[in-house]
Amino acid sequence: MANGSVLGRADQACADRVPFADAPADEQAVDVLSELLEHARDSEYGFRTCAREVPSASSLRQSFNRRASQYHEACDDLERMIRRHGGTPIECGTTGATIHRGWVRVKGAIGANSELSLLEDCERGEEAAVALYREAMQRNLPPDVRDLVERQAASAQQSHDQLRVLRGETRPRA
Repeated sequence: MANGSVLGRADQACADRVPFADAPADEQAVDVLSELLEHARDSEYGFRTCAREVPSASSLRQSFNRRASQYHEACDDLERMIRRHGGTPIECGTTGATIHRGWVRVKGAIGANSELSLLEDCERGEEAAVALYREAMQRNLPPDVRDLVERQAASAQQSHDQLRVLRGETRPRA
């Protein structure tokens, strides 16, 4: 399991990263940006995983892939900002998200993934992203970092709202 060992090293590298609350401003900005980057990577991979679980002609697949691409761009922006503030971007997501993506694939393999369950999973993920961005905006961030965080927060909120509408449209009527 070569992939498992590589994944294990990447997850360990992320686990070794410890944020410092009393760090200088640039270090605080890098810490906030790194946390957002980690979540954005998880979200990109999660949306791509969900896209593979629906038929290729489905508009839902297109929506999931579009959001994954938006998260990919968000990761690029976060990486550039981390470097601008003297940090080194992490190259992994979280172990928990990796396990969850595996669970989504297992459910799909046994036919337990419905469009509704995928939408619910994605909506929960975007809800977590919105909360993380709100928390980040409570921090004392340099103006360029704050601008980026606010733009990405708005995108996560818009995606969450769209997923809620799609979930409502997909939910069976009683």
